Amino acid sequence: MAQAATQPRSSPVIERNLHEMLRDTPAMNESSKAVHSGTTPPTPQRGYNQHPASLPLSNSASSTATIQSPSTPNQNGDSQIFKVPPSKIETIKNWSISTYKCTKQLMFEKLGKTSRTVDTELETQIEQLRDTQRKYSNILRLSRALSSHFYHVVQSQHALGEAFSDLAQKSPELQEEFLYNSETQRNLTKNGETLLNALNFFVSSVNTLCNKTIEDTLLTIRQYETARIEYDAYRTDLELLIQAPRTETTIQRLEEAQLAFDKHKDEFEKLRSDVIVKLKFLDENRIKVMHKQLLLFHNAVSAYFSGNQQALEATLKQFNIKGHESL
Repeated sequence: MAQAATQPRSSPVIERNLHEMLRDTPAMNESSKAVHSGTTPPTPQRGYNQHPASLPLSNSASSTATIQSPSTPNQNGDSQIFKVPPSKIETIKNWSISTYKCTKQLMFEKLGKTSRTVDTELETQIEQLRDTQRKYSNILRLSRALSSHFYHVVQSQHALGEAFSDLAQKSPELQEEFLYNSETQRNLTKNGETLLNALNFFVSSVNTLCNKTIEDTLLTIRQYETARIEYDAYRTDLELLIQAPRTETTIQRLEEAQLAFDKHKDEFEKLRSDVIVKLKFLDENRIKVMHKQLLLFHNAVSAYFSGNQQALEATLKQFNIKGHESL
């Protein structure tokens, strides 16, 4: 009975002690903040030494530097990894705006809703150049076909001459006739190799003119046409802003549009000047090259089919064509 009477008196004490322990214990969110922020808890626990209090000043300074030094690379690393430099952002932004403006300008030009800058004389020259390239490409295709077919003809003549020579040794009754034909085919083969060298030189020169010289000028023309679209796009924007009511925003946009317009105008005029110069030099070079190649083609073909071997060889020497096709 005595033990039963003491239990009710001890339980309030135990409950009060539990309440005080719970009340003195820090909340979970407070303890988590202390861990992540790196500060020490307000009531240090037993068994944990305070390292800064027990270390010398030199070591404490180095430890402080060690703790603080990673913050700078982390901050620099964050700026390098997660932040794009302004120049790249501006480049992407300007490219997107320019692409949008050019696409809009092209669509409106096709729909007839805006004007475009026209240089009639220059555009006529450009169209003539493209037509010239198409025609020269056709000449190149046909001359390649002729060279290929003639190569097989020369091969057949060479094989036929060898066959006649072999039969001349095995057929004494027709030896003289086979030898005549064998010699004829050998001469035709030799002259054919000479003409084939001339044809290959002609094909190579026309290919260089058509696919390199003319194509280089056409590349500049394509850049000029792109600059023309950009110029018209920014010109249209500038004209719209000039007609808009004057506000602070409009005035600022007008100044930016004027700067962009001046920039694209300078690029357009520079490329236009480059195209005019290249067209002039290309025309002079084309006439010079084709004059030489057409003369070569005529002399070589005429000398071959007339059987004039000396004139054929003189033609190759005249145009500095060396070597023979070996079959």
